[in-house]
Amino acid sequence: MKKWNNVEFNIQNVGQTVELCGWVSKKRNLGGLVFIDLRDRSGIIQLVVRPENSSYELASSLKTESVIQVTGDIVERESKNTKIPTGEIEVIVTALILKSMAVDLPFEISDDTTALEDTRLKYRYLDLRRPTLKENLMVRSKLMNVIRNFFYEESFIEVETPILCKSTPEGARDYLVPSRVNHGKFYALPQSPQIFKQLLMIGGMEKYYQIAKCFRDEDLRADRQPEFTQVDVEMSFVEEEDVLSMTEQLLFRVFKEMKGIELELPLQRMRYDDAIRDYGSDKPDLRIDMKIQSLNQIFQNTEFAVFKNVLSTTSGEIGCVVAKNCADQYSRKEIDKLTDFVKTYRASGLAWLKYTEGDFSGSIRKVVSESELEHLKQQLNVEENDLILIVADQYRITKTALGELRLKLARDMNLIDKSLYKLLWVVDFPSFEYSEEEERFVACHHPFTAPKDEDVDKLLTDKANCYSKAYDIVINGYEAGGGSIRIHQADVQAKMFEALGFTLEQAKEKFGFFLEAFQYGTPPHGGLALGLDRLTMLLVGTENIRDVIAFPKTASASCLMSECPNIVDQRQLEELNIQLVEKG
Repeated sequence: MKKWNNVEFNIQNVGQTVELCGWVSKKRNLGGLVFIDLRDRSGIIQLVVRPENSSYELASSLKTESVIQVTGDIVERESKNTKIPTGEIEVIVTALILKSMAVDLPFEISDDTTALEDTRLKYRYLDLRRPTLKENLMVRSKLMNVIRNFFYEESFIEVETPILCKSTPEGARDYLVPSRVNHGKFYALPQSPQIFKQLLMIGGMEKYYQIAKCFRDEDLRADRQPEFTQVDVEMSFVEEEDVLSMTEQLLFRVFKEMKGIELELPLQRMRYDDAIRDYGSDKPDLRIDMKIQSLNQIFQNTEFAVFKNVLSTTSGEIGCVVAKNCADQYSRKEIDKLTDFVKTYRASGLAWLKYTEGDFSGSIRKVVSESELEHLKQQLNVEENDLILIVADQYRITKTALGELRLKLARDMNLIDKSLYKLLWVVDFPSFEYSEEEERFVACHHPFTAPKDEDVDKLLTDKANCYSKAYDIVINGYEAGGGSIRIHQADVQAKMFEALGFTLEQAKEKFGFFLEAFQYGTPPHGGLALGLDRLTMLLVGTENIRDVIAFPKTASASCLMSECPNIVDQRQLEELNIQLVEKG
């Protein structure tokens, strides 16, 4: 077994004889001496093979990434390297054994590699040797230890819940697994341990946690994978504040031990409606000092037909963001690109004004009154070289488009301090959201989220104004986790199912065992789940979730390395009583 890590050694170890193993990261032949950068998980140490060494010829023939074992003596380097921990020393090799010779590499093993991501994913086992990916996985491992230690100290019980489950309508599509012994029936991979952790509360566990694998068959993006890991937590006899406080203590520990940052507690709380109003998103990035502002009052009596028509509708909204001191950075052509951008979020267009040399110019300068311009200047605190970007549409479209535009402007102008961490709770989520695709109200979170006490009677009569005991933790514009207080009364749960359009028979078919459990004494309970992948992603400072997962999937939910998903033997299909048919 290997005895030492490379970076265990420094100038204090000069004169020691050591035995080391690792990969040939780099090889150079200078003046007859062979220099080898030997890499292991801990880092790099320089080896020197002299011409008189019996292994000199072997050392000269080594290919990059070959695995070797060496014995040698530590000496002080003449030319020191301050960029690595072992830069003051080198090892004069006395014996070298080749363990495995590498063939030519498909790409260079370095953080500045030019290889495409698809190539790196195909050879992921090589990609993992790059310093950044290796360090990311080490951060992830440390994070999991910090989390486990916290919950152990807080007397939580770690419980594993099933991977083969019953398919239940919880939001995204399930991944289905056919049963060989029960022909025509299917398991589903869990989207979350939601039902099981509630059953654990009914079972008397009181304080549960699990670092759980979850699966959702949904469209992917940079911060989403088909299989992901979450820190799942549930507690009995708690209210919202208990869950929020516990989570804050966990995050305090995480940021202190992982980043040396002491969070200010309690964290900021923001109502969902306020987040949408001011930031156009339920996961606002507070590192950006640019709020959405409503202009309805200013233009309530306007003669400008576009604005007048918008305000004549029930949910019409005129809103804007002000890009401070950057009017000169946006030409008409650049603003046209911003117009195209907001249209991707269904906005009908983008109006704009620049304030330069004490006067306004822009697309609506001639169609709004001097009085309206003066009110704009005062309300928005407009200063020299400011750019005002305006969207007028339905309330949600206006807010969403401006929210995304706010983020784009911040990225384009480098307004985001990436060394900062801004955390907040978004609370008081709606119980329901209207699905235009299904033409009905669906659960905003999931069917087991408790409504506000004062809104229980609205479940069947006023879904649009029914709010819940739900909360999300947001970090730098990412939803890092979320949860709720759960429904624990059978009658309220039945009313929720009815509100979502389930008949009694459908509810029993999908959740019969769960509803039955409610009859045997259910404690008030609640919890949340933190996304371990996203939290790791935020801690290491990457925007690509694949950078913190050892063997991730591509955007098409495939693994280029193992070539899955793939076809299976006909015999396997026959055992499962499955026949494949071509789509017409």
